[in-house]
Amino acid sequence: MILYYQTHSPFARKALVFAHEIGLADRLKVIHHETSPTRRNDEVYAENPLGKVPVLLREGEEPIFDSDVICAYLDTLHEGRKRIPEVGEPRWRALRMQSVAQVLAQTGIGLRWEWERRPEHLRYPELAKGYEEKIEVTYDWLEQTLSPEEDVDIGQIALATALSWMAFRYLPSFRNRPRLTRWFDAFEGRPSMQATPLSGETFD
Repeated sequence: MILYYQTHSPFARKALVFAHEIGLADRLKVIHHETSPTRRNDEVYAENPLGKVPVLLREGEEPIFDSDVICAYLDTLHEGRKRIPEVGEPRWRALRMQSVAQVLAQTGIGLRWEWERRPEHLRYPELAKGYEEKIEVTYDWLEQTLSPEEDVDIGQIALATALSWMAFRYLPSFRNRPRLTRWFDAFEGRPSMQATPLSGETFD
């Protein structure tokens, strides 16, 4: 399988960390692709009409895109403990956390546009303040909600990769929340995270 990737994407990294966690990373050929809403990548568009990574290419099958869907597919390819729980409250907690993490990263992306990526005369300070508030409230919720003793699942993987990216891009810090910080630092030390470091700049 081929994974169209981006070394500075929290979503692509989530899919690759997931593959490491379930022992399938060695089955993936990872190819970096630069993408941006203002920078067309024809190779990516040929596989994903949204023009975004990650994209999973499978021999003889249609491509799969969106990190949520890629992770769900990969979780069907191994015989170990499923990282997307199949039933009951563990499933809904994991999927809820994944959703929170995804939107946190998207909000961070939006804030970066207002802080530095959009031409200065087009920036919208009130929108930036709204994004910042959402981020801070999410951090507060995570501080109260995280259960470090739970088995690693898709929600935790999504959250760790989102928080790592927030720090990588110097976005509002979560480190004044001690419980969240301890959890993140422990997760950041996992082999799956160490094998997939963030790197590179955004090209618009």
